Amino acid sequence: MDASKFTIGVLASGRGTNLQAIINAIETGVVTAQIGVVISDKKDAKALERAKEHNLPTFSVDPKTYPDRAAYDASIVRVLTEHQVQLVICAGYMRLVTHPILEAFQNQIINIHPSLLPAFPGLHAQRQALAYGAKISGCTIHFVDAEVDHGPIISQVSVPILEGDTEESLTNRILIEEHRLLPRVIQSYVEGKLSVEGRKVFQNGTP
Repeated sequence: MDASKFTIGVLASGRGTNLQAIINAIETGVVTAQIGVVISDKKDAKALERAKEHNLPTFSVDPKTYPDRAAYDASIVRVLTEHQVQLVICAGYMRLVTHPILEAFQNQIINIHPSLLPAFPGLHAQRQALAYGAKISGCTIHFVDAEVDHGPIISQVSVPILEGDTEESLTNRILIEEHRLLPRVIQSYVEGKLSVEGRKVFQNGTP
C-alpha cells in the first residue's frame, strides 16, 4: 500500500459489481485512491474473490461469532483502522451499520441504494418500485447514518421504468448507472469537494 494515497475500505455482501466498478475506476485513473481492504460478512461472497483477483487485502467476518451487533461492528472498525481507511463504501453490504462504525467514521461512510430515496428504502427496492407502479426509479448515493437508507443524499440518477420491466431487467439498468455514478462521487470525496450541513450535501459549496 502507498501511504501517500487516499485509502478506501469497501464493505460488501454479494457479487461485488460496484466493487469492480471502483477497481476499474482506480486502474484507469478516474479515481485517484487505493483500496485498503475489502470486508465481507459472508466468507463466500463473490466480492472477496474479485478483491483477491486484484491482490487486494480481504477480511471475512462471521457475525454469528460475536455476542451482538456492536461487538461485530467494533471488529470491523479495528480492521478499517489497521488499514488506515479514510472513506468507507457500503457496496451491496446487507447489514445495518451501527454505532461503533458510525462514531469512528462520521461522514466518512457512503452507501449506494437502487432507488431514488426517500422512496423505496430497504430490501428489494426494485421490486417495491414495480409493485407500486412507479414510472421512474434510479439510484442514490448517500452518507450513512443510524437509520436504513436515511443519511444525507450526495447524488442521484434516474432510470425510467419501462413497460414489461421485471425486477431483473430494472436491476440491471440501475446497476449501469450505479457503476457510472459511484466512482464520480468517490473522486469528489477524495478531492475534498463534499461537505455536509444537516441533511444537505454541498459540492464545492453548492447544494
